[in-house]
Amino acid sequence: MNTTHVERTDREVIASRLIDAPRALVFKVWTEPEHIAQWWGPTGFTNTVHEMNVKPGGKFRLTMHGPNGTDYPNLIVFKEVVVPEKLVYVHGNGSDDAPGNFHVTVTFEEKEGKTLLTMRSLFQSKSDLDYVIDEHGAFEGARQNMERMAAYLETRINLMTQLKNTNMSRVSTYLNFAGNTEEAFLFYKSVFGTEFKGGIQRFGEIPPMEGAPPMTEADKKLILHIELEILGGHILMATDAPESMGMKVKPGNNMHINLEPNTRTETKRLFDALSAGGEVTMELQDMFWGAYYGSCTDRYGINWMFNCNEKG
Repeated sequence: MNTTHVERTDREVIASRLIDAPRALVFKVWTEPEHIAQWWGPTGFTNTVHEMNVKPGGKFRLTMHGPNGTDYPNLIVFKEVVVPEKLVYVHGNGSDDAPGNFHVTVTFEEKEGKTLLTMRSLFQSKSDLDYVIDEHGAFEGARQNMERMAAYLETRINLMTQLKNTNMSRVSTYLNFAGNTEEAFLFYKSVFGTEFKGGIQRFGEIPPMEGAPPMTEADKKLILHIELEILGGHILMATDAPESMGMKVKPGNNMHINLEPNTRTETKRLFDALSAGGEVTMELQDMFWGAYYGSCTDRYGINWMFNCNEKG
């Protein structure tokens, strides 16, 4: 299944898709406001998230802005949250049986490094479902919603992909910039007198995906990945982190120490040791681009990335 499948019963719309991304990342993109604002809703819609509290009884309030200028307020109340496996919520005014409300169950199934995402929307009656399909295009909207999420995740994973394709150990520093990576790295290049390794990759080189909003000309020119050797063979790497793709650079998330061990065993040892007492931001796991990858913030607030190319 590499496309979105949507079907209906008398009272239910079921949308599913196998997504080329690990379950932890898919769950993260579904449950954090800076991400969900970028993909929620049918094609052409934008979003303003007012509140998102992902716990039983917590509320998710947002306004969808239609391409014709119409605003559509949304309220979701979570009933069940099982990280990173399942979400259950009521869409409407928070009451289980208020007219027009419907229940949604979202499941995230691990499938050999990919995620089978399924969203089941259960309406109170067949006539309620007929109404939202006929008047609001809910059937096609469900498909487009999932297509947009898949496209957004594809872009995020491209940001994680490194140029390195050997098993030689190295340590680098990974930097995030709010749109001025090229300016910064031209400055560093002039200071250290070295050359970029592997050229410059730009966002415009990312293949377009069905359902993805069109990228602006300004975003296409931003840096996707760049490398520069400085002193003693140390490598600086960087990317632009545009807010249009759900990213926001701030002190604390603008720099990582990037470890590239030559074995999976050593990668796991380092990950476990550095994440102990800290926060795991992405579980160490096989990624579909070929890397054994994870990230964490240690107990002292230092960010670490782990990237191993040894095959399992």
